[in-house]
Amino acid sequence: MNSNLITSQLYDEKTFYQTFLRDLKGCTKEVIIESPYITTGRMRTFDRLFKELLKKGVKIYIITRDPREHEEFMEPQSEDAITWCEMVGVQVLLCTGNHHRKLAILDRKVLWEGSLNILSQTRSREIMRRIEGQELALEMFNFLKLEKSI
Repeated sequence: MNSNLITSQLYDEKTFYQTFLRDLKGCTKEVIIESPYITTGRMRTFDRLFKELLKKGVKIYIITRDPREHEEFMEPQSEDAITWCEMVGVQVLLCTGNHHRKLAILDRKVLWEGSLNILSQTRSREIMRRIEGQELALEMFNFLKLEKSI
């Protein structure tokens, strides 16, 4: 068994954001977030911190669904959030074909994975696992073939 799994921790929708925001604040190089949905309300959680990270030279990548693949009420929120991201310097990569992964890779050393849509979650019950360790973070980065786009 990989020793990194032994040190992983589980979070739910009530405990996730506090720890995730602390992890983000500590980033020095790169933030990769895969979240199929983005809402303007949830993006307010990140707007100031994203700007601070960008100012420090941290690259931020968001991988999300093409807004045209959303239901009608979600499409404008997604478009607005993507426009804001691009205006401040966050690189957005759009996916098609029912993209549904939820994860984050921070400085290629911390991996978050689970069921929570990081950039849109509001009321749903979710779970996320935080795994600290370069080996598993890089394993996910390589498994997703992110080197092709990041």
